[in-house]
Amino acid sequence: MANFNFPKMQSNNPNFATPNNQFTPHDLYSDKTGVYNSTHSPIPLPTDPFLDVVSRVFSHKHDGETALVDAASGASISYSELQPLVKSVASGLHREYGVCKGDVVLILLPNSVYYPVILLGVLYLGAVVTTMNPLSSFSEVKKQTLGLHASVAFTVVDRADELTSIGVSSIIVPESPNFDSNQVQFSAFYKLISSCDHDLSFDFAACRTRIRQDDTAAILYSSGTTGSSKGVVLSHRNLICGVELFVRFEASQYEWPPEENVYLAVVPMFHIYGLTLFTLGVLSLGTKIVVMKKFGFSEMVCCIERYGVTHFPGVPPLVTALIRAGKGGAGERLRSLKQVSCGAAPVSTRTIEEFVHCFPYVDFIQGYGMSESTAVGTRGLNTRDVRNYASAGLLAPNMQAKVVDWVTGLHLPPGKTGELWLRGPAIMKEYLNNVEATSSTIDKDGWLRTGDIVYFDQDGFLYIVDRVKEIIKYKGFQIAPADLEDVLVSHPAILDAAVTGVRDEEAGEVPVGFVVMRPGAEASESSIIDFVAKQVAPYKKVRRVMFTNMIPRSAAGKILRRQLKDQLYSRL
Repeated sequence: MANFNFPKMQSNNPNFATPNNQFTPHDLYSDKTGVYNSTHSPIPLPTDPFLDVVSRVFSHKHDGETALVDAASGASISYSELQPLVKSVASGLHREYGVCKGDVVLILLPNSVYYPVILLGVLYLGAVVTTMNPLSSFSEVKKQTLGLHASVAFTVVDRADELTSIGVSSIIVPESPNFDSNQVQFSAFYKLISSCDHDLSFDFAACRTRIRQDDTAAILYSSGTTGSSKGVVLSHRNLICGVELFVRFEASQYEWPPEENVYLAVVPMFHIYGLTLFTLGVLSLGTKIVVMKKFGFSEMVCCIERYGVTHFPGVPPLVTALIRAGKGGAGERLRSLKQVSCGAAPVSTRTIEEFVHCFPYVDFIQGYGMSESTAVGTRGLNTRDVRNYASAGLLAPNMQAKVVDWVTGLHLPPGKTGELWLRGPAIMKEYLNNVEATSSTIDKDGWLRTGDIVYFDQDGFLYIVDRVKEIIKYKGFQIAPADLEDVLVSHPAILDAAVTGVRDEEAGEVPVGFVVMRPGAEASESSIIDFVAKQVAPYKKVRRVMFTNMIPRSAAGKILRRQLKDQLYSRL
């Protein structure tokens, strides 16, 4: 790894709290088995087989008052209101829409204070939640919704007619708690969140079939280690692990009282990162969550100052935005910050250096996780040792890892680079209806092949080097090249196509399409970009198109993306 020239850290920082549990490197790695063990003590997980994640979240006692705050309006939902609202949504879905245990409900929404209420209500009923980016194209929504046989969807006004056209009942959700309940478009939602009040004789317990920890709770779509998007099937046990081994564990490492903290929710809740944090884990702590519908630079600064935000979980572009704010003279307005954490994609060396220079009083950590591991993997532990800023942290409790040579299959000791394998209770159940993809990703002993190239140092800190897998990470979002290739080859003028990612300072990576034109056919770069953009979510669109005579492939037909990258960089 590169050498980092970090500034000397301030030792009298009033916001910095020393971790409660310093790591110890004992039993970190076994030469015999090749297994890396967590340096943290195991965390006891609930053993009751009949336990849903919502009951687990609400079982944790705390003194929190305000649960969720709408950043724009200041309207809020208190902790005393939260559980009754969740029960109301659950009972209303069962009574008004016939939703039962195992039925799939789609959430097609941006961040809002109602997002956690809806998600928890679906799970409390025993139904299965599937989430999507609200900017997804109609064809993407149709494919996922019909593929999962979802019958009900929570969405915004602009998407309701699309869902109705494919036979899905849509419930339109207002952006703010300060909505007019008399507005017809919100009447179905208002009836849901007040259903228990309307019928006090309703037997709520009767609508809930006993839920097991092994029951499916969520199906989130991920590119996985390779190929097109696949449905990641997560159980209630998996989500409980996300709460206990990721969020609550991290909170336990510091002396900050959870009820005094304020989290800023900019990371989307439809993503495993935001879902595990803001719809589940942080709510179990009694911590206030300020919710931004979408990111805006000036709005972010105002929110941090107005609400006294202490914790800002983000992705690399958000860290870059904070740096820009600090350099632009807004540093004093951000003095409430105690911790900035970053996940979903690695942060560049330059970004880390700039952040530490701008905010020497802020605890900065990185973490590693996947949809397939319920966001559980590693988490940074700020020991004020600047060498560890660039690492993705230490293995989470109850988790094990291997570093495997992707050519020989041999396990590798600290300092050696190979593919990361993970094992533990947070690993997904399977890929939905895809036995082949499941078996190629999770072996018979429960090891998840992540596709990421890493190494551990002697103290157990994980460093991400590169990726074996082909997915592109744009601002923390995963993009499967195969999905874009399917769209490109549907263009009448394109004979063959391939997509790869090229590094971008702001976004991390951007998709670039390589196309082979049909004989005699013509199309401009801009027209092809527009063609793709009309069929995919905005973050997925290709940013450049390169015309080529052939797509390089192996003897087995696999696209040789490394050769494409070489071609691309040679032209830059």
